[in-house]
Amino acid sequence: MTNSNLSFRRLLSRALIVVFILFSLCACVPDETVPPRLATNTPDQRTSIAAYFTDPEGIYADQAKGGLDEILVADIYAAKESVDVCMFNLGLPSITDALINAQKRGLFVRVVGESDKLDGSGFQDLVEAGIKVRGDNRDGLMHNKFIVIDGLVVWTGSLNLTTSSTYADNNDMVRVQSTKVAQNYVTEFDEMFNDKIFGPPGEENTPNPLVTFDGMDIEVLFSPDDGVARRIVELIDDADTSVHFMAYSLTSDSIAEALAERADDGVEVLGVMDDTQIESNTGGDYDWLREQGIDVRRDGNHSGLMHHKVIIIDGETVIFGSYNFTSSAEKYNDENVMIVHDRGLAASFEAEFEQLYPAGRP
Repeated sequence: MTNSNLSFRRLLSRALIVVFILFSLCACVPDETVPPRLATNTPDQRTSIAAYFTDPEGIYADQAKGGLDEILVADIYAAKESVDVCMFNLGLPSITDALINAQKRGLFVRVVGESDKLDGSGFQDLVEAGIKVRGDNRDGLMHNKFIVIDGLVVWTGSLNLTTSSTYADNNDMVRVQSTKVAQNYVTEFDEMFNDKIFGPPGEENTPNPLVTFDGMDIEVLFSPDDGVARRIVELIDDADTSVHFMAYSLTSDSIAEALAERADDGVEVLGVMDDTQIESNTGGDYDWLREQGIDVRRDGNHSGLMHHKVIIIDGETVIFGSYNFTSSAEKYNDENVMIVHDRGLAASFEAEFEQLYPAGRP
């Protein structure tokens, strides 16, 4: 072999090595908009499902610390791959600090918020830190409140990640560890973040609308895609012994009528609603429900809002999420709802109801 042929082969070999290295490096550079996910055929994983509630009358309320946000913050600091945040409003320093820390640790951090709230300091702090933040840019609200961590853990409920929502208002958040439940929320998040699809017309594309494990059934619905009001009415219609509700806003006539019908049939129907919304809502059903003989009360929270969106049926099924019981939530907003058929979780919400209902007033 001549020296020129040998030199050519060496150059070609080195060139191929360089190309291989560059290809490998490019393959390792992730797409900023698509975080790594557990495979869709991964067996469902679950260690716990638990409900957490704010405590406006608690000893830490005035200091704005020691609340349920600190449990969520611990989850974010423990994240290994990704954190997706879909939040109507966000301003808690503990949360923004944790998200910025996750970004600095190399995790995929993505945020969707309501466009009208994006000028707030919380969202702006994230933007300045280089975190991708998307708004809905439309008239209807991006009203969701959920977080997905590592494609495995979902937090969802009525809580906005602000100081007042966490320490002055009555709110709930539920933590679910399940790959299949998380896939539902990641699908919805990607639709908003990547495809910029918000509100109507939506697409029914939830991969696991019903998840079952350990004898527990979890339904996941998104509005306006999935006919949430219809499903709520179906569940109320099936109530045998009791329907207890905590409603920030209730203007849906179909839901109010379903409550009245069950009360007429001898089912115990009790409720507590936010006083400010009773006074300001157009078409609110508080007065009408009382005229039907239902014991529904104004909340007794003197520091903030009674912000729950919860219905507990027969002490074994609980409906919760971002969805207010209104036509706007049903038709125009982007919302999420979880329905869990489990006595243990329902008991946690019943305990919250048993605190708020006696403190209410006609």
